[in-house]
Amino acid sequence: MAINYDYEVVVIGSGFGGAITACRTAKRWPGKIMVLERGKRYPMGAFPRTPHDMARNFWNLPVELRRRPQQASAEEMHGLFDIRNYNNIDAVICAGLGGGSLIYANVYLEPPKKVFDYGWPASCTKMKLQPYYKVAKCVLGARPIPQNNDPRREIVRTKLFQKFAVSQGRKSRLLDINVFFGNNFHKPLPIGEQQINRYGALQTSCVYCAECDVGCNTHSKNTLDLNYLFVAEHRYDATIVTEHLAEKIIPLNESGEEDAGADGTHGYHVIYQDLNTKQEHTASTKRVVVAAGTLGSTELLLRCRDVLKSLPKISQNLGRHFSGNGDFLSFVVDGKHPANPNYGPVITQAIDFNLFKNFNRDRAFLLEDASYPAFLAWFMEGARPPVCRVRNLIRTIWNVVKRWIKGRRTGRVGYIFSNVLRGDLSHTSSVLLCMGIDRANGTMTLDEHGYLDIEWPTKDSMSLYNAILDAGRRFSAWAQGKAFIPLPNWWWPFRNNVTVHALGGCILADDAASGVTSADPKTLGQVFGYTGLYVADGAIVPTAVGANPSATISALAERVAEGITGIAPDCKL
Repeated sequence: MAINYDYEVVVIGSGFGGAITACRTAKRWPGKIMVLERGKRYPMGAFPRTPHDMARNFWNLPVELRRRPQQASAEEMHGLFDIRNYNNIDAVICAGLGGGSLIYANVYLEPPKKVFDYGWPASCTKMKLQPYYKVAKCVLGARPIPQNNDPRREIVRTKLFQKFAVSQGRKSRLLDINVFFGNNFHKPLPIGEQQINRYGALQTSCVYCAECDVGCNTHSKNTLDLNYLFVAEHRYDATIVTEHLAEKIIPLNESGEEDAGADGTHGYHVIYQDLNTKQEHTASTKRVVVAAGTLGSTELLLRCRDVLKSLPKISQNLGRHFSGNGDFLSFVVDGKHPANPNYGPVITQAIDFNLFKNFNRDRAFLLEDASYPAFLAWFMEGARPPVCRVRNLIRTIWNVVKRWIKGRRTGRVGYIFSNVLRGDLSHTSSVLLCMGIDRANGTMTLDEHGYLDIEWPTKDSMSLYNAILDAGRRFSAWAQGKAFIPLPNWWWPFRNNVTVHALGGCILADDAASGVTSADPKTLGQVFGYTGLYVADGAIVPTAVGANPSATISALAERVAEGITGIAPDCKL
């Protein structure tokens, strides 16, 4: 019996893995690809900025009995930021068309080849993945910040971090970032000017507003909805539906009936819910690509295996080898030299601590400069202790009195503001973002309600965390900062880290005894025990990579897509 499928491929999720596989399969089967995304679309200017809207810019489905921050609203929200609390580690993930690319820091960085020497299958060496790194880098438009005589392109914190690297005998480099400075890499478009990019989407040459991590309202970030997804939808007629949540994957038998005993040879039903109408829908497809992010993909497969019983053959290794990629965020407050962390792309450079040079797996990490939006700087000023604001006010009044006594004009409102705001805290503070090689030995399971839970053995990665803390203290001493502050989550007795780069859970391997997905180049990413069921996101990454992982996820996704389509990828899409 011939089965009449709705689609050739259903892709669940639209982050790096989902966007790339959607675009490549849509080119192979135009009009026969469906992308399911739980979050919203964000056209230019749509990201929230007002306090009222930012307060609702979080993800929360009350029907899901997840562990959430105590302050989380009971109201249903479909915002960008999905914050999860687990044992010894918290996670921040993203919901929206483009996935994590909407809020990540743009960095495209290949890890050194030594990262792949441990825990990675032989088919996935750095050399074998190199062509796929190259193609993804081309599509995403990765390049360093332009260097020219325009004073508006000078980024103070970049030079500050470079000077620190020299003081420590460490190597610093400008990073390739997926930010739009115009189509011509050799002649940057003036700041704020707009241009149609190579794929047909309108973008703005970066305005240096430091808002990359809260959604770029000028579309200056090369987010996935402006390249891979844009081409999939507008050139190859892929069906992309947002605010729809995939709930279940069920294999079909030769008669086209749902059969949990089937192996996927005859395709699948994907059950999904419209989050606005609460109606349930079903799509039939020959293949499924699960790309809902490390946490989303692992949870969906765990639920299908253990709760819904629709995919019982998945390996018992599902959920193992979780990694936070060594993420660690800290602050140096009120240093002697300007840092100006409210200007420029969120990350511009990295300092190498035993990752690329003198590789040391126990202590290998990168120190990257980070920034945050100007509106948060205003919040910091408002949150300063009252004594600091009173001191500035007294100084202002005294200066006005002195000028009046001497017969000078006191000036207008601008003069008063200048005095009140002088010596601002934010301008001389630095944000230190580190990531490194943690042990990748966390475990993801389902809790009593059937939702994801994570056990993270912090103590096993303390050699890395201690090395990062030591570097932060040295930066603070060098910058003559008044305080070095890791995120409060890390303070005793909590010792909870925060990751924005979760990896693992469905790792690549040579067999089901070692992992969850196939490392064979012909079937890369295919779930052991099933035909036509793939995972293509951070969940398949076997270890921490130390570098920002989007490049590695992209390269692996390009390789997965080649195995599905039989077409080698190129930059032209």
